[in-house]
Amino acid sequence: MVFSSVIFIFYFLPVFLLGYYVSGWRAGALLAGSAAFYVWGEGAYLALLLGLIGLNYAGSRWLDTVVARRGRLAILALLVTADFAVLGVFKYSEFLAHNLNRILPGAPLPEAHWALPLGISFFTFQLVSYVTDVHRGAVKVERDGVRFAAYILMFPHLIAGPIVRYADIRHEMHADRRQTAHVGLGVQYFIVGLCQKVMIANTLAPLADHAFATGLAKLDATTAWLGVWAYTLQIYFDFCGYSNMAIGLAFLLGFTFPRNFDYPYAARSLTDFWRRWHISLSSWFRDYVYIPLGGNRNGGVQTVRNLLIVFFLTGLWHGAAWRFIVWGLYHGAFLLLERFGLGRLLDRAPRVVRHAYLLLVVMVGWVFFRADSLPHALQVLGQMGRPGRFLAPDPALSILLNAQTLTALAAGSLLAMPLLPALMERLGAPRAEPPRPAMPERLDTRNVHALPIPLLAAGFVLSIAVLAGSTLNPFLYFRF
Repeated sequence: MVFSSVIFIFYFLPVFLLGYYVSGWRAGALLAGSAAFYVWGEGAYLALLLGLIGLNYAGSRWLDTVVARRGRLAILALLVTADFAVLGVFKYSEFLAHNLNRILPGAPLPEAHWALPLGISFFTFQLVSYVTDVHRGAVKVERDGVRFAAYILMFPHLIAGPIVRYADIRHEMHADRRQTAHVGLGVQYFIVGLCQKVMIANTLAPLADHAFATGLAKLDATTAWLGVWAYTLQIYFDFCGYSNMAIGLAFLLGFTFPRNFDYPYAARSLTDFWRRWHISLSSWFRDYVYIPLGGNRNGGVQTVRNLLIVFFLTGLWHGAAWRFIVWGLYHGAFLLLERFGLGRLLDRAPRVVRHAYLLLVVMVGWVFFRADSLPHALQVLGQMGRPGRFLAPDPALSILLNAQTLTALAAGSLLAMPLLPALMERLGAPRAEPPRPAMPERLDTRNVHALPIPLLAAGFVLSIAVLAGSTLNPFLYFRF
């Protein structure tokens, strides 16, 4: 079940919200509804997820009772190892066995294929962040097992993020009553995310798919560039749309999730891009990997090492394939170049040059991310770099580049920049001012403009109309 589906919008969500607000047991209602949501899409692995929740709940309670530093470190290491071992078996064991079989002689290792549990990368990172924060004293241990299970299983962030740390929502998990002050803002976030997903990402998917499915002999430069452009917008509006729907659903339930995107394609460097793209993931790697490794405190050599480790793991987190690893190291290499000289040159360059640099680097990187393999990615990049191939465009483009696709390309290119907030600011549009106590700083809704109700209603109706006439509706990040 996906958020952008008729079943979720018109059946699951209304029934769940009714039960959630009528029930006198908030955490229990949230846990039951989230478990039902997960069972709908991945019932076979609910027991695994509950087992991990039980292990980390009991382990964190144990950790909270131990005073000796060595004992606390041992318990933390045990919990983190168990969490990552489950992730490794399901997501990386086949990849590791396949590559070891290619380089090691003797009897081959079994390359068992495991069906990937939905959202395993996301809930693993949330479990690890929780037990680590308990160990550091950054968050009090949760003694209510139902409340802890509801935090991990909470369906808005369960299967595709954002990665929500317990410290972000602990006070809301312990609130005495359901907060209803943000319902309007939640509806706005959900509709905006639905429009991003359905009207832009889904519309551009066929063009991107066609370009990356076209054989080398038939792939021309025009088709390649259009396909990469379409995918650049598709992946942003797909994931940003999901994150916005998740944030909106959290508001409806009385929670505040962290912001996950801040117009990353408006960045002027790759360093700035990673402050704006998938913020919950990049901040997780910063706080739980980069800084513990030493960050940039111990000289240039260790800074290089630490950044490359982080971006190797960032690529690997996205998928068990060399193309994801190359994508991660590619980004890490450019961040190092910017840190050790290129960044100073960019600071002196005109804004248009800096922006063009950022978009070119990111689009080339998306080729590795989207291609079926490394050789396939290099083939697509090779065709993109052959100007003569612009002279013989693919005849299929005349069908794919219809009015709907061209509109999505144009609208996506404009809306990927902060033009709408700037326009609303100029027009003096009202802001969505939060009540007190203030929300977590990473999502300051005082900077969010309240969109006109007719505009939201029109976007919702159009999105439902597109959904009714379309069969293409997957979320790209579900596989991670």
